[in-house]
Amino acid sequence: MKVRLEKDQIQVLLDEYFEVEFSFRNTEDLSLALAQLKSDEQAFVLDWVRRIASTHIEIAYRFTSQASRALHVMDESMIEAWVLQAMDVYDRIGLHAALKVISGIDRFVRQGRERASGALFEEQVGVLMPFVQGLSGRKLKLQQGDDLFTDTETIYLPSVMAHLPDKRDNFLLYKVAVAYHWAQVRFGTFHQSLLHYLTHHKTPDLALGTFHALETERLNACLGRELPGLYREMSVLTDKLTGRSVPDGWLEQVAELRKQDASVMDCIKMTESILGQPLPATTCFQGQLNPALAFEVMQQRIEREKIALRVALKAVADELKDKSKLEREEPGRFQIRSKDATSQLEDMSIELLINGKSIPMPDDVRGTLTSIMQDLGDVPPEYLVPAGPGEYDFETGQGRLLNPEDVWGGAYHEEGAFFYNEWDYRRKHYRKKWCVMREMSVKPVHDGFAERVTVKYRRLLSHLRKTFEAMRDEDRLLKRQVYGDGVDIDAFVETWADVHTGLEMSERLFTRMHREERNIAVMFMVDMSGSTQGWVNEAEREALVLLAESLEALGDQYAIYGFTGMTRKRCEVFPVKQFDQPYDEAVKARISGIQAGDYTRMGAAIRHLSFRLNGVEARTKLLITLSDGKPDDYQDDYRSEYGIEDTRQSLFEARRSGIHPFCITIDEAGHDYLPHMYGGANYTVISEVEKLPLKVSDIYKKITT
Repeated sequence: MKVRLEKDQIQVLLDEYFEVEFSFRNTEDLSLALAQLKSDEQAFVLDWVRRIASTHIEIAYRFTSQASRALHVMDESMIEAWVLQAMDVYDRIGLHAALKVISGIDRFVRQGRERASGALFEEQVGVLMPFVQGLSGRKLKLQQGDDLFTDTETIYLPSVMAHLPDKRDNFLLYKVAVAYHWAQVRFGTFHQSLLHYLTHHKTPDLALGTFHALETERLNACLGRELPGLYREMSVLTDKLTGRSVPDGWLEQVAELRKQDASVMDCIKMTESILGQPLPATTCFQGQLNPALAFEVMQQRIEREKIALRVALKAVADELKDKSKLEREEPGRFQIRSKDATSQLEDMSIELLINGKSIPMPDDVRGTLTSIMQDLGDVPPEYLVPAGPGEYDFETGQGRLLNPEDVWGGAYHEEGAFFYNEWDYRRKHYRKKWCVMREMSVKPVHDGFAERVTVKYRRLLSHLRKTFEAMRDEDRLLKRQVYGDGVDIDAFVETWADVHTGLEMSERLFTRMHREERNIAVMFMVDMSGSTQGWVNEAEREALVLLAESLEALGDQYAIYGFTGMTRKRCEVFPVKQFDQPYDEAVKARISGIQAGDYTRMGAAIRHLSFRLNGVEARTKLLITLSDGKPDDYQDDYRSEYGIEDTRQSLFEARRSGIHPFCITIDEAGHDYLPHMYGGANYTVISEVEKLPLKVSDIYKKITT
């Protein structure tokens, strides 16, 4: 039974959690309030104060001030969800937004009731994303936001959709909202004439509301033609939400907007003629219109895509130029030929021409052309001129193209990256999408390194190959068989005893040899942190060459990835050999090119390589880490218990997915932390790095047979 604490005892704890020696916070009133709680309530609140304070003291302080009231309106599980949401918001957006969550108890309670029958964005985004990506035109992104709208590149959706009592109906509201805002982008709602019209209008808010109602009628007609099944469901949802009430004469007024050739310009013209008249009731999936933001995003995209297209066409032109030298024909100017698709739901058919002849078009060029035509209606001739040498100053950011190797240059971008949670042992919960992971290329070095290794270790390599070949041809003795070549003595003795006690005699009395087909996939995860500089890096590369040469004889599926990084924003893995790649000269050159990098943020690397390994069909999956030390990063925080606990949690996740992790380290202090991370039998510490190749093969044999 928990002991109820007095005010002074609570104040001592709060002073420690809030670091009052430095923050100068007054904890007397808070301590007095908590002293009035029951012992169980005190323990619950103080535990969460400690955990929240590890993220941010101000959030913990505000939580403490709200704790007594929170206990009156929420149960403990709901309080936990409330606090975790605040910390997740802090991770994603910052302190101000997190404090807004903490102060909004009533809003959270209301949302909690809605969640019982509502659809949640985080649960439905996995279904909605493929849906919107499968529609034509620009590939839109989905993101959670406070309001429902689109900026022409991203559709922002509320965290919960709970306007109807049925959970499936609320999911359909999400789907209809996505389709409706896709239609705004696909069918030209945000034409530049709209912003011009509103900017010069005497009553822009009234004009925008009227235009939105008219544009909804036009878009509904487009959806009815292009997505008839979804449109029928949308009509049913509209009846449930508003009863489909419209002002007298409305349907006759908007009849022209339902025609296939109706445009956004028709809506703008009609807006002025019906301004001030009653409008139909709005539905929740219509969201809001933000023409100014859409126009700003559009202008940035137009310039960016012009650069991207011209740079891409330069690459195509250079390739054609090399080819024309062989064919003695100079490449001409680029042109495009487009033909509208039979349905607006389909992407426009675009051909890239040169000298009047159609040429193959890369997918990125096709996507860029489609997006440009969607914004401008056509591709201006100057867009089809390949970029000249030095025309865009990529060093200063003018015309900068996204490059995964340039994560610190200019504004940090996360396109093309993988996002992984990270375990915070102090919270006892994950930091959501906390680590940004990229797959980076290894610069190959064609210096004959692999050949030198095979010569240097030719005797050892011969031994290793024989060892691995023996593993391939090994027979396994099966006991307690119904038939076989020998007698199973243990089974025979047990059966003899059973017979003499009156039990039925077993038929499983024999042994036989069985050759089992190997079905193994192994991922080698190689530490490329700065501490491997020099002889450790050399030993790792030699071990990888010897392993690859030996595994080729065995026939197991294997891959080799290096890992390093600096902070959560720059976690990197380096594919040296992927599962479907042969061990060829390119792989040998990449092994030679492995260089020491930055730090050792292991949790994110384990999660990403587990994801890659789980994409391979195999009965047995192994993740073998070659490392020279414990988890480490640029920030002192990850070097401590935090990094060890995050790595341990990532290994739990790997095991749950069917992967067997193992670690080989040269860190003599490994015995202090590896049993906690990997378990007592799933690691080994070697004292002499020269023995790494042989040790790896011995361990591989042990854990795969």
